[in-house]
Amino acid sequence: MKEKIILVIAMAIAWSAPVRAVGEGGVAPAWQGTNFQGESVSFPKLAKGKPTIIIFWASWCSYCKAFMPYLKEIQEEYGADSIEIVAVNIREEEGGAGDPDAYIKSTGIALTAIRNGEHIAAAYRVKNVPGLMVVNGDGIVSYRRSATKLPAGQKVAELWNKQVRAALDKEFADGC
Repeated sequence: MKEKIILVIAMAIAWSAPVRAVGEGGVAPAWQGTNFQGESVSFPKLAKGKPTIIIFWASWCSYCKAFMPYLKEIQEEYGADSIEIVAVNIREEEGGAGDPDAYIKSTGIALTAIRNGEHIAAAYRVKNVPGLMVVNGDGIVSYRRSATKLPAGQKVAELWNKQVRAALDKEFADGC
């Protein structure tokens, strides 16, 4: 009986503890999702041991739109064979009539686009778009975007561009 009481108390404490986001230095959760072609994909398998940029986005998100051109430049500079880019579409119902398929195609970025990624966002504790992170080849989050007071536009996109590049540069300098 004593063991059951201790177990119940331990479970109550665990359930009441605040849930923290997967932060820098944390292990990126594995997940399975459906890409925009209707195929099942899984992470970290799709990363193939390469550094991976994961962006949680929505077609209506002005911050996401501001950052996408920089994401394309990052891919061109580092090479699609050296990094993976995964765009996880979330919170689409909030923005109304956006077309995620058309939007992601319009970016011209060779990436894996995941449809209806709410369960993935929940695993990473992403609540706002864009959620932006770099996961190294060992599955550890080496960068996670923090909150900013900057307005959507070029200034914030430039900040994130520098931060993502710094994380990637560190990965390549460390011999990923």
